[in-house]
Amino acid sequence: MKDYQAKNIRNLTIVGHGGVGKTTLAEALLFTAGAIDRQGRVEDGQATMDYDPEEIKRTISISAAMAPLEWKDTKVNLVDIPGFFDFAGEQVGPMNVCEGALIVVGAVSGLDVGAEKAWAMCDKTHSSRMIVINKMDQENANFEKALGTITAKYGSHIAPIEVPIVENGKFTGVACLLEKKAFLGEGKGLKAVDIPASVADEVEKCREAIVEAAAGADDDLMMKYLEGEELTDEEVMMGLRKGILDGTVVPVVCCSSLSRIGMAKLLDNIIDLMPSPAGTVLEGTNPKTGEAEERVCANDQPFSARVFKTMADPFVGKLSLLKITSGVLEGSTVLYNVNAEKTEKPGTIYILKGKQQSTTQKVVAGDLCALAKLQSVATGNTLCDQTNPIRFPDMEFPAPNISKAVYAKKAGEEDKIFSGLNRLMEEDPTIRVEKNVETAESVLSGIGEMAIDVVAAKLASKFKVECELRDPKIPYRESIRKPIDVQGRHKKQSGGHGQFGDVKIKFRPNEDPNDTEFHFVDSVVGGTVPRQYIPAVEKGLIENIRHGVLAGFPVVGLTAELYDGGYHPVDSSEMAFKTAARLAFKQLTSASPVLLEPIYHVEVDVPDAYMGDIIGDMNKRRGRILGMDKVGELQRVTAEAPLSEMFKYATDLRSMTQARGSFTMHFERYEEVPAADAKKVIEAYKRDEEEDD
Repeated sequence: MKDYQAKNIRNLTIVGHGGVGKTTLAEALLFTAGAIDRQGRVEDGQATMDYDPEEIKRTISISAAMAPLEWKDTKVNLVDIPGFFDFAGEQVGPMNVCEGALIVVGAVSGLDVGAEKAWAMCDKTHSSRMIVINKMDQENANFEKALGTITAKYGSHIAPIEVPIVENGKFTGVACLLEKKAFLGEGKGLKAVDIPASVADEVEKCREAIVEAAAGADDDLMMKYLEGEELTDEEVMMGLRKGILDGTVVPVVCCSSLSRIGMAKLLDNIIDLMPSPAGTVLEGTNPKTGEAEERVCANDQPFSARVFKTMADPFVGKLSLLKITSGVLEGSTVLYNVNAEKTEKPGTIYILKGKQQSTTQKVVAGDLCALAKLQSVATGNTLCDQTNPIRFPDMEFPAPNISKAVYAKKAGEEDKIFSGLNRLMEEDPTIRVEKNVETAESVLSGIGEMAIDVVAAKLASKFKVECELRDPKIPYRESIRKPIDVQGRHKKQSGGHGQFGDVKIKFRPNEDPNDTEFHFVDSVVGGTVPRQYIPAVEKGLIENIRHGVLAGFPVVGLTAELYDGGYHPVDSSEMAFKTAARLAFKQLTSASPVLLEPIYHVEVDVPDAYMGDIIGDMNKRRGRILGMDKVGELQRVTAEAPLSEMFKYATDLRSMTQARGSFTMHFERYEEVPAADAKKVIEAYKRDEEEDD
């Protein structure tokens, strides 16, 4: 591949709903441009961008993958993004570094949730966008209807620049409104003809929309348009480019990625209309002074780059994917990782085409590449020239919302599992592994059940270790409702020195219901319990409150007052008094012990149409609705619900709202478990105890 400067580079993500043909579109573009020798099929496991064993097995994209192509003296870097929402984190890095996005929509399905989310992400990352209505060769494909669903949502932003040509029910080509010509045939083998009369009316209607959109992007053009003057073709193109750059104009094209009809014209439109990285300005901060800094995408600027993805391989090691935001990267460039405050040497520079790696000597501003074995580097990090440091804003990844406990299938393989999980966390910032100190479980969290299943599968395929996933244990608590006065007496004679300890303790709930701490009160007078043994009593109680009398959960909100007791001048010891304290503690069964469960504060954002379903479902989960507020175009339902009812809420919410809903939750407090539910928990605990025995 020859050298390209930033003005001749296009960086594009391919985004949209799962199943609309994004990977096939990428494959068709690569084949049309001659970047690959044959067009592989996702179903056959031969697509350039879907090369991971899990992607081949499931026939879906799981990770973002990149590949370059050349077309008309321009380099186009394509980044194929998974459409399934479990892998939404994969779009964050690429969309933060690519100037443009191809939002793919099905010709049968029309605008869908995935396209809406992609549009919203373009707004957030200030990406220019082009909508591609794909699968025009399918039965029941309807361009006008699909376009109508897009226009109904986004109105005047939409500017269709192509109209499909259908002959005898078969999609044969596209009418290009900007060139005022029709192009028949697939791939590069196009035949230019006059626009057929069958689409003349639709072309005229769309042409008016294009001119209006172009005029709306520029004040001078708008004045000319309002005065009734006709805009020249050059003025229309200028207005479109300006509007696409600032996001006010979104062109719409049509194609069939499977038959490759419309591919060559799509590549033409990408080069003619989508912005290059040249001259783009990225703002950041100087890590030394905290003052604002910026970098212009040009070779003569100080070097800077952003890491937009990390790939973990047990053999090759870590591979970091970069966007060179300014300057030039060469093998001798010293990389300063601002986030870790460490320097790295780049070594070999790779250009990726799916899983294929080719080497290059240098990468210019605006281009994408990959580097291996950068130990301190993680996704989202800024690399720069140490003498001219800059830190770009952190990338915001979606928070994990579903969790599973991870167990090794084979004893002794725990370390291998957690070593593999740590490597996979480098790949996907939406995956987290945390050790729950209370339940002694390692908890794996992600954004969706499929995402967690894929992690488990990758452990087996990449790191040759199998794990078992279970629902995490709930960190219940125990407490008491009423005060009791008890005696714990430990006496043992077995020849020689015996053991003797006697304590009288008043247990009571804490006065403040929000006080969950354990309090020990020493009220002993007259030396009935010698001073040297009182700490042993306290220590014995602290050890025992970790395992309550109902189901073995920690006891909270408890005050223990030691007020009397007895001792033996020879047989008493610290151990004897600890044992006496334990015997006293066991009598909490008489203090109306209760089981407490964690209650979480939940905020659910959904469109109005789903409010009834959300509220009804939350009530079924023993949730309490606290309020409802308008947040942008969505309604926010605020509620409190027990953790035990929320483990699979991410999956259920997605099902209820067609993936349009989202939620966040955080721990609020503990509350008493209803008697019927508490009984089930206690019985389950006793069964587990019996099995362990």
